[in-house]
Amino acid sequence: MESVKNTIFYQDAIQELNYSYGDFYLFETFIVGEIKKDVVFTWKDHAKAVVEEIADLYDQNGKDLVYITNRIHPYSVVPSDWLHFFKYSYALKGYGIISYTKKGKLNAMLEKLFMRSKIQSFNSLIDAINWAKSLSKTKESAA
Repeated sequence: MESVKNTIFYQDAIQELNYSYGDFYLFETFIVGEIKKDVVFTWKDHAKAVVEEIADLYDQNGKDLVYITNRIHPYSVVPSDWLHFFKYSYALKGYGIISYTKKGKLNAMLEKLFMRSKIQSFNSLIDAINWAKSLSKTKESAA
């Protein structure tokens, strides 16, 4: 379990957003989020602000972005809050969940009920980032 900040990937980040509840590392075609320990991550208190800032920075609704959550700390997500995400017409090319614990993997399965085919689970940051990059290459090949 390692933060992006302590990996070779950090040098490729184009921007870093730091909030009291988590850190977000922005890359050209994907974002890695690391929520802080014991946060109960909700749309109203957390996600809405992050999504709005990221949408402004990338000048899009996320349709060409992949979001990876690097769950290096235990925290909770309110799965039903995904409905707010869709209500505001935010889209994602993919959503990756890196889980390092059995409980984390079970939570990822629950979240998959709300996002279905766009969610992929991973055991490592490198696997998740390679997946995100491959989704971008798929788009470039289709163009």
